[in-house]
Amino acid sequence: MSNRFNRVSAWNILRRRSQEAGAVVSTLAGQLNAWLAGVDLGKGCKFYGRTTFQKAHDASMQFGDGCSFRSSSRANLIGINRPCIVSAQKGARLVVGANCGFSGTVIGCFSEITVGNHVRCGANTTITDGDWHQSDKRSGAHTPVIIEDNVWLGLSVIVLKGVTIGANSVIGAGSVVTQSIPSNVIAAGNPCRSLKEIRCG
Repeated sequence: MSNRFNRVSAWNILRRRSQEAGAVVSTLAGQLNAWLAGVDLGKGCKFYGRTTFQKAHDASMQFGDGCSFRSSSRANLIGINRPCIVSAQKGARLVVGANCGFSGTVIGCFSEITVGNHVRCGANTTITDGDWHQSDKRSGAHTPVIIEDNVWLGLSVIVLKGVTIGANSVIGAGSVVTQSIPSNVIAAGNPCRSLKEIRCG
């Protein structure tokens, strides 16, 4: 029994050390990738798996200190089915605050996207300020997106152009946000609507 326990303990320690080493390598590679893409990356940002950054030469992309990017299924057990992909098209401006978390998140910026501090994006979240079909006459103008401080976007949330999500709000899993959501509420649905006020204290 003792020998089996020791083997299991040794295996767990080895696995943990391997994961830690992998995280260090991923973080160094992610930071290098961001630098090569011209991304203004804050201090202490961590990467788990490969994040893709794509930035036009006249676009700007900025992330605050302490952000994390989870692009590996091992990094989020709820089930990431894609890496983080962040793009800023010609003349676009993407600004993300400090201590934000992204898990398999896609951010597509055509005009302007602003994300506050301490924003958490659940697995497979999408945020975009455009329609992605510029050649189609039915596509409208790109419209800025604002996500204020301490917002929590649940699993597979889609945030579409022209919306503001107020501070401290929670958006339920699978929601499609097509209109602005006030601060301090729980909201969900397709289209996403406010369901309940969050009362603090």
